[in-house]
Amino acid sequence: MKPPRAPLFLQRETYRRRRIMDAARILPVVGFVLILLPVLWTRGRALSTAAEAVYLFVLWLVLVLAAAALSRPLRAALKRDAEAAERRASPAPDEGAP
Repeated sequence: MKPPRAPLFLQRETYRRRRIMDAARILPVVGFVLILLPVLWTRGRALSTAAEAVYLFVLWLVLVLAAAALSRPLRAALKRDAEAAERRASPAPDEGAP
């Protein structure tokens, strides 16, 4: 019998960044499904064109705000990662001196 594996440890910041990236990836799919909802509504009862237009505008606004809310922490996390990678790649100041 194999011994149980140790649980996989992910740093909290890396885990959160990946979940934000997952949410950003799924947002267009959720938006597409929500845009198609008025098609399902018209089968049962007729909604006015104005009500559907208001729904689509509000949905568009919510999707834009959600994308903006997701992009802010993701942009900050990716910037921190790029700065850390740049610091690791640059030589220390005393290494170049003879």
